[in-house]
Amino acid sequence: MTAETVAVDDANQVLAFGIAFRDLYRAGGLARIDEAFVEQLRERDPTLAERLLAGRSQPRNLGRAAEAELLLALGPALEQFIGTLFGISEAVAELAETANAAEPFFRIKWKFVRRQAALGISPDEVRGLDGSALRSQLQGWFERSDGATSLAAEAFEASFVHAVTQWQIEGQSGDEPVETTKQKLEAARRYAAWAVHTEAGQRWHANGRLFRMPRPRSAPPDLAHGQPSAEHARDGFDLTDDGGPALAALDEARYCLHCHKQGNDSCAHGLEGPKVVPRVVPIQPLAPLQSASRIRSDPLAGCPLEERISEFLFARTQGLPVTALALIMIENPFCAATGHRICNDCSKACVFQQQTPVDIPRAETRTLRDVLELPWGFEIYSLLTRWNPLNLKRPLPRPPTGHKVLVAGLGPAGFTLAHHLMQDGHAVFAIDGLKIEPLEPALVFQPIVEIESLIEPLSKRIPRGFGGVAEYGITVRWDKNFLTLIRLLLERREAFALAGGVRLGGTLTLDDAFAMGFDHVALATG
Repeated sequence: MTAETVAVDDANQVLAFGIAFRDLYRAGGLARIDEAFVEQLRERDPTLAERLLAGRSQPRNLGRAAEAELLLALGPALEQFIGTLFGISEAVAELAETANAAEPFFRIKWKFVRRQAALGISPDEVRGLDGSALRSQLQGWFERSDGATSLAAEAFEASFVHAVTQWQIEGQSGDEPVETTKQKLEAARRYAAWAVHTEAGQRWHANGRLFRMPRPRSAPPDLAHGQPSAEHARDGFDLTDDGGPALAALDEARYCLHCHKQGNDSCAHGLEGPKVVPRVVPIQPLAPLQSASRIRSDPLAGCPLEERISEFLFARTQGLPVTALALIMIENPFCAATGHRICNDCSKACVFQQQTPVDIPRAETRTLRDVLELPWGFEIYSLLTRWNPLNLKRPLPRPPTGHKVLVAGLGPAGFTLAHHLMQDGHAVFAIDGLKIEPLEPALVFQPIVEIESLIEPLSKRIPRGFGGVAEYGITVRWDKNFLTLIRLLLERREAFALAGGVRLGGTLTLDDAFAMGFDHVALATG
């Protein structure tokens, strides 16, 4: 993918609609962007534009289901606008096409592997299957049908999808003898049953998605005892889990029931009333003198932010990647600090309480990565933190209030609070007891076209002091490059400043803060 606009000399780079790069970070520029979006929407669909403006004027009058329908209806217009604004319409269309391109994969997974193989063959039959022999037999047919020769799991699964699709077409069209086609489909069905139901099959396809099916949900772990050991390859301190490919996120999005249509999306709002499934975990005594076990109860409250999970997953299935990210960011603008390997309250409260839940954190982070990997991807994400047309209550930052807030602590609580304070019109000065190394001026002031310019191997990345526990307390399973993104989101704003090496109560007291003119002091120190 290549951007239509790739030459970037300075911060005066002009985008579409006469918007300069600097306008993306100024109140007047954001207002012009919103006006351009509404105008383009009027040209595309006047009725939808009026619905948007009516929803903004009285957002509380819309029920959650009606609001979700409106926001999803706005999705195609938002995709078109972002593509035009940054000159990347072709790249956005290519990313959107991934959902359509994966359609054969999901059709074979759920209609052939799931229905005909996983549920259609008895356990006794499965025990008698020779997976290696079946795989070799199928591989021979794959070579004649699509030229695939690799036995790697991912390549085999791609060949399996292609071949079974072709065999089903041939069986219906009569292009090949019926008995030959039936033999091939039966071998594919038996192999799929072996791959789904046997430990050897799951191990061979551990890195694939085609034969990964919902399992009975396991009991909560005993927190006083270690879990079964598993080997995790680690070489140095580089990132060990990037969340997987786009196909993994699409798989989770297709697995979701999209409960927002019925208004019972428990992943966002929690399980209530008779639907509550209490999770009570007995904790063994930690000391000999304690004779009674303690009890820990998890109420399955769902996402603490009530993020629009079902809606964003549905948008992914519809080929609306930017819309999916914008839906996440209504309640969770700093989603770079959440998602995969960070939180999972949403998955715990998923409506699938008796089987594998939807891996929502993985889908959330992959959605962010997909947009970031577009040309101008960081600038798209950055813009949506300040201007989000799908946020009916606050699509733009509110006018300046003249209030100044001191935020003590620049961990996840502090940097998220700073963002929301600025969106409400306040100026923010943030401090942290750790020394915070300055960023290179080019990062702060120059447009970022390719996200690779911000990415460093974690084994070579030097901690810069920003991020608190996210910088010093999270392992290589989480990409700390996201901290650079988050810091840029703040430091590029005119209403924000920070200082490291300042400890509230030591270097600076509360009396000092108020004497310096701060109207409020927010404690985000853990």
